[in-house]
Order: sequence, then C-alpha cells, then structure tokens
Amino acid sequence: MFAIGRTQPLRQAARAAARRGWLAAALLALAACGGGSPEQRLRASMTQLQDAIQARDAKAVRAQLAEDFVGPQGLDREGARRLAAASFLRYRDVWVRVAAPRFEVEGDRATVEFEAALGGGAGNALPEAAQLYQVRTGWRERDGEWRMISAEWTPRL
Repeated sequence: MFAIGRTQPLRQAARAAARRGWLAAALLALAACGGGSPEQRLRASMTQLQDAIQARDAKAVRAQLAEDFVGPQGLDREGARRLAAASFLRYRDVWVRVAAPRFEVEGDRATVEFEAALGGGAGNALPEAAQLYQVRTGWRERDGEWRMISAEWTPRL
C-alpha cells in the first residue's frame, strides 16, 4: 500500500531544498549587511521593502525610506507611512510583484525603474483591487545601506 522505497529520495530532496533555502537566506542577509556589490545590496533593500508591504508593516516600509524621501505631489516619509497604513487597514491581504527592474548605480546613488503590480483584498481568491504601475525610484547608500530617496509612479492600465 505504501511505497517505502520512495521515501528516501523524497527526504533527500527535502534536505537539499532546505539547504538551498538557508543558503539563499544567508546570501540575502550578507547582502543586506553590506556584503556583496552595491547592486546586490540595493536588490536586498528592495526585497526588504517588498516584504514589508506584503507583511503590512507600515513602520518597516518607513524604515526603507530616507529621511528626506520625496514622492508624488510632495509625499514625504511620514506621508508614505500613513498611506501604507491606510492601505493595510483597507485590505487584509496586500501583495506587490516587481517585474524587469533596471538598475543604474553610480557611486552612492542609484535609479531603479520597473513595472509593479499591486493588489489588495479581503482574502478571497480574487483581489478587490489591483493596478499595474510604471515606477522610477531614486536611492542613496549610506554606511552600506540603501534607502529610497524618491519615487514616481504612473498607472499603466
């Protein structure tokens, strides 16, 4: 009834997957801690911001923004935190997907352009709201940490 001989390959595959997961986590941690190239550290900061949005953590979103952050229509760092908090109150589930990021890194400054899909809902199979944006962000590195200094976004659909 049970395929006893088949469990060994499954266990080996599971252990290998766990090792790869730990390796990926360690590499991300190193990138976030100042190791790796400037672009790798910038990618890690972008991942932290994306994770903060999906975790619905407005304070963590704010932490990824520079103190002098400027967004559309004069949106500042605290305004961005409030905007995130309001979105998190409105939608139980929030997600963001980033596609085709293009990085331009020069010294301690960088520009990243990408398409982003954002959505939110009440936990149903289909989101209540979803939107595709063209995004351009500016970043500054200080003490090995990248923080977003500007953001512009334009709805695509």
